[in-house]
Amino acid sequence: MNLTRSRSIAATLALALAAACSAPTQAPAPAPITELALAYPDKTPLTPPPGDACNAPVEALHQGSTHEIAFEPGPGGAVWVSGQNYDSLARVADGQAPRFLAVPDGSGPHGLAFDNAGRMWVTLEFRGRLRAIGADGRVLAEVDVAMPCTKMPGGRTNPRPHGLATGPGGTLWFTGKATGTLGRVAPDGKVTHFPLPAGGPASKPIYIHPGPDGAMWATELEGNRIARVAPDGGVSEFLIPTPNSRPIAIVPGPDGAMWFSEEAGSKVARIDRDGRIREIEVPRGASNLILAGLAFDRDGNLWTQQYVDQNHPDPAGTDSLVRIDKAGLAEGAKPGTGVTFYPVPTRATVMHRIALAPDGALRFTEMHVDQLGRMMPQ
Repeated sequence: MNLTRSRSIAATLALALAAACSAPTQAPAPAPITELALAYPDKTPLTPPPGDACNAPVEALHQGSTHEIAFEPGPGGAVWVSGQNYDSLARVADGQAPRFLAVPDGSGPHGLAFDNAGRMWVTLEFRGRLRAIGADGRVLAEVDVAMPCTKMPGGRTNPRPHGLATGPGGTLWFTGKATGTLGRVAPDGKVTHFPLPAGGPASKPIYIHPGPDGAMWATELEGNRIARVAPDGGVSEFLIPTPNSRPIAIVPGPDGAMWFSEEAGSKVARIDRDGRIREIEVPRGASNLILAGLAFDRDGNLWTQQYVDQNHPDPAGTDSLVRIDKAGLAEGAKPGTGVTFYPVPTRATVMHRIALAPDGALRFTEMHVDQLGRMMPQ
């Protein structure tokens, strides 16, 4: 064999090996995933309130309604889940059947967060309130977060508080989904609203999370921006490079930056405190596969949810948890590096949120089918 041919064969083998190493892989079946059905007491869907002169109407509700996740502080803490369309919360403790706690009729509970005192708060999106609820269902506190609006009788409008997070100094923060605002509730109950000037009222902020820089970070679903409220109250907005990407969730990463998911862009992305964004494409086998939330595991690997868009259900396809190895998150990594798919047992799930539990497991919601999933990374 001549030297030229030997070099050609060697180059071909090297390229094949590189492709094999960077291509996404399917996890061996069966994937270590379990799903728990949540049989809410009342599964009659709500009719959301109409918009008014100062905000936008709520979009049509999905089939099913299992939305957000929060974990009780301390070892072995129960998982709380919001069932928005059913005016109900579910509390799931290990080894026990789910317990369901009712909230006022027509209130539309969504965002969940525990404050520094260990109280569980929920956004009552359709009522414009935040409520603290005990494990026995008792109301511990409530805050009206309505905004000034001279066009409305009474001079106030409901911003429709959607996402919820605990911020620095015991503050509570929420997204004003219908008014393009972020809101802060101080420990003394004072409410401050922060308009998003670039995205405006139609930006539809949906998710909010504290960052390691002391700021609060949020996703603008329709504004195609990431918003940041600095500790001094200054608001910045950063345009996402991919047009109409529909950012969903945003969380801090082990590298000190924030990471977010793009529903329509089929990407996860890193944003630093100066607003520099680097996107990583998540492979998909069909154009109707989209992303939901994201979370990091204890080893620094990133997980996201890929599911069949039920507005475009053909082809039916498989919904999966997607693991991106930390090597695949590094700048300059080849597309598809370290990506593994873990199919979930159920189809047409419309997965919504994923979060790292205190025991190291990943818990996730399946909104369309009202299920809570669990997976222990291996």
